Amino acid sequence: MYYKKLLLALMGFAVMGANAQKRIPQVEELLNKMTIEEKIGQLNLLTPGGGVATGEVVSKDVGSKIKNGQVGGLFGVAGPDRVRQAQEIAVNDSRLGIPLLIGSDVIHGYKTTYPIPLGLSSSWDMDLVEQAAQMAAREATADGINWNFSPMVDIARDPRWGRISEGAGEDPYLGSKIGVAMVKGYQGDDLAASHTMLACVKHFALYGAAEAGRDYHSVDMSKIKMFNQYLPPYKAAIDAGAASVMSSFNDVDGVPATGNKWLLTDLLRDQWGFEGFVVSDYTSLNEMIPHGLGDLQAVSALALKAGLDMDMVGEGFLTTLKKSLDEGKVTEADITNACRRVLEAKYISGLFDDPYKYLDSKRPKKDILTDANRALARKLATRSFVLLKNHNNILPLKKQGKIALVGPLADSRENMLGTWAPTGDFNLAVTILEGFKNVAPNASIDYAKGANISDDADFAKNVNSLGERIVIDTRSPEAMLQEAVELAKTSDVVVAVVGEATEMSGESSSRTDISIPESQKKLINALVETGKPVALVLMSGRPLTIPEEFDMPVSILQVWHPGVEAGNAIADVVFGDYNPSGKLTATWPVNVGQIPIYHSAKVTGRPAPESGEFQKFRSNYLDAPNAPLLPFGYGLSYTTFEFGNLKLNKKEIAQDESVSATVTVKNAGDYDGEEVVQLYLRDLVRSITPPKRQLKGFQKVMLKKGESKEVTITLSADDLKFYNAQLEFVSEPGEFEVFVGTNSDAELSETFVLKQ
Repeated sequence: MYYKKLLLALMGFAVMGANAQKRIPQVEELLNKMTIEEKIGQLNLLTPGGGVATGEVVSKDVGSKIKNGQVGGLFGVAGPDRVRQAQEIAVNDSRLGIPLLIGSDVIHGYKTTYPIPLGLSSSWDMDLVEQAAQMAAREATADGINWNFSPMVDIARDPRWGRISEGAGEDPYLGSKIGVAMVKGYQGDDLAASHTMLACVKHFALYGAAEAGRDYHSVDMSKIKMFNQYLPPYKAAIDAGAASVMSSFNDVDGVPATGNKWLLTDLLRDQWGFEGFVVSDYTSLNEMIPHGLGDLQAVSALALKAGLDMDMVGEGFLTTLKKSLDEGKVTEADITNACRRVLEAKYISGLFDDPYKYLDSKRPKKDILTDANRALARKLATRSFVLLKNHNNILPLKKQGKIALVGPLADSRENMLGTWAPTGDFNLAVTILEGFKNVAPNASIDYAKGANISDDADFAKNVNSLGERIVIDTRSPEAMLQEAVELAKTSDVVVAVVGEATEMSGESSSRTDISIPESQKKLINALVETGKPVALVLMSGRPLTIPEEFDMPVSILQVWHPGVEAGNAIADVVFGDYNPSGKLTATWPVNVGQIPIYHSAKVTGRPAPESGEFQKFRSNYLDAPNAPLLPFGYGLSYTTFEFGNLKLNKKEIAQDESVSATVTVKNAGDYDGEEVVQLYLRDLVRSITPPKRQLKGFQKVMLKKGESKEVTITLSADDLKFYNAQLEFVSEPGEFEVFVGTNSDAELSETFVLKQ
């Protein structure tokens, strides 16, 4: 494990296990000097306000609490000067001079924001994901931040849940790969370096399975489903060396995650060997009170005993643990162990050697929002876009002629960054109108808004309470629509930028209707009725239900929320400077009634016919197909890729052997392009019901037009394993079917046998 190796390298001691673990001498020496109140103080994480809060509570009297040794870390503070003020109080004015951890939500870039995580995952490019995290870490640390509340690795299969935007989608295999890449990017090879930061894996655990897609809601699932489908990305990120973990808001087996001993100790520490520290989410400790677990003293004691080390904002530890100790409800060892883990994180970050290592006033100008960083953000955005449909090959557009650019998001700077970009500045974002003019200066590009994002005043009010991203135009909807239609009639082609505003997805942004708002539907219909070629640039933080739009004679490019270089990146793809290669990482339903819908669902004992036709006494709907509108892994290109000649290097393998699948991929179209070759596996017979198919490998390849390549993907022995009814990680002998293709509906297949 990376974290363990790092400790070995820095301290030169061996980790001997939970009962005989050798400790960091400097930390143990400090613990011996600390009072119980000072130990409790290290478990307190506060925000002084002035930054972006993730809840309603803002800490008070922060300076005096730091001076009194009652604070272990801060968040919502940034900039070398401001962080230095806080750090100097901790180092110079508190009794023991213990430096502070400085945390932040650096979710998809710091100042140089790049696509929302769901968009970034659509690149299927782990090298780029790691580079993105490296850039974010370099910028954030230049501003004094040494701890990042990222990556979010929650598996999400309900697009009504707004926070699907913050993760990698529905698949545990892909989600694991992305979580590992992000941890490596943030933490690098040396956590004591001034350009790396502590990663925090969140939200532990199962937060993406909130019932009804409603944020903060309950979660209930079997252990088999947990271990096989939802827990793998957390474990992968922890195995990659993540230094910290954040507990989730939801309950797990009826116990809130923040106070769940099975989750935070039995599983995380004892089974998985995690050696870092666990922090609560924003006031999630206090929120165990409305969950029904007791008063603040009771839930604080419960959380500490369960394995929580740091309390974010709620101050339950600070105000009740001493009383609980006096009453025998917690032990001094409980408090000391939690304090030890926080101090160890500070030690491996190098803060004890130099509390001001992240506070070089020259670094922000040198490392933040540089030309190179913006260029990387632009590249990341182009790789995230998914071409959903290309009617009559409208795209790419020529950089000439008369282009009508319409839609409420086409010239909306404040909606380019996307949700959870608290450290970014939307004023620095490139609008789509600006990007079109930058990339195609010889074209005649005219703009009309055409519609409000939504004409629903109540809906707009709810969204604006989160971030003021919906502005209802004072002109009448009819006047705006007519202006856009007249512009379209006099143009050669129409590009309509439609979809969600920034705060229509993300935290506290669940929706029961995930279609395009009615105001924009009217605009799209009116534009199509002009008879002009229409391309939709679709912006959202989640999969949307777009069956009507998909049936129209339009092209559709899904661009998520692309970040600070949004306009330039979208123009790069629309005008063909880059051939889109993104693939969906979450299934797009026909309607919300199909949810949850995902590619690795199980086959029932009464499956629907393969033809998709309705059949009585089968598992199908009366009013909709079983199949989604767009499957997991889906994404088109301006060129055409052909797959053929799939072969396996072995027809039988032993339990400890691997098997390789080789397929020939040909670029049969007119553009150079990248394709993501995807391998899915089905275990045909096993002791518990298997999924229809599971992603088990992928490879992104570049092919010149007319070029063919053989692509080989190898399945390891572990790729055949699963958690059985006894939660043992095993593989069982029998026949397996391999599918290879361009999405989860891949048709090329071969079989092999795993021997006893």
